[in-house]
Amino acid sequence: MAVMRMGLALFLLQAVAVQTMHFDQDIPGKLPHGWTQAMTHEGMPPQWEIVRDGSAPSKPLVLAQLSRDATAGRFPLAIWEGARVRDGDVSVSFRTMTGTVDQAAGLVWRYADANNYYVARVNALESNVVLYKVQAGVRSSIAPKGLPSRSYGVKHPIASGVWGRLKVSFRGAIFTVSLNGERMFEAEDHSFAGPGRTGLWTKADSVTYFDDFELSGSQ
Repeated sequence: MAVMRMGLALFLLQAVAVQTMHFDQDIPGKLPHGWTQAMTHEGMPPQWEIVRDGSAPSKPLVLAQLSRDATAGRFPLAIWEGARVRDGDVSVSFRTMTGTVDQAAGLVWRYADANNYYVARVNALESNVVLYKVQAGVRSSIAPKGLPSRSYGVKHPIASGVWGRLKVSFRGAIFTVSLNGERMFEAEDHSFAGPGRTGLWTKADSVTYFDDFELSGSQ
């Protein structure tokens, strides 16, 4: 019994309680408390800050990426520093606002640094949902299970200017991507097995709003 109690205590220590961020207690024009910004590849610095949006799921404040640098291979990141998770669930409400090169919104997990992480993203211009790994700064798409190895995510309409919700469940090497409560696909990859940060992602000149970021899992 003592061994069982010790094992349960260790599990509880490793578990990450559900963390939900509505951003409504943060300061407009600033990064929210506990978040940092980063960027993969070169270009103008990202511009993550709290802004007002009366249409937000949790009014009135949201976290936005406002930089409009159109460098195609530039990926602005906002990283939640409050937990490192190996297996869990991360979700966020998103609203793609503008962008001529891209109108993208993404979720990051097992983030080690700006050159090593997983990301699942939606794109309103391409009308698709794609999962990638960024390894040593190189971004590669990971095909959905059951489709040919060169498959590039799945096609799905993404309405610009309309709030949606993106979710990723990650257990070991298996990742499940859902959009607005609908399962999009499952993928498998073994590149990053350890715990890492989670966060948000955009691309190029995407101006994107985020709200109700939620994380749960274990280390």
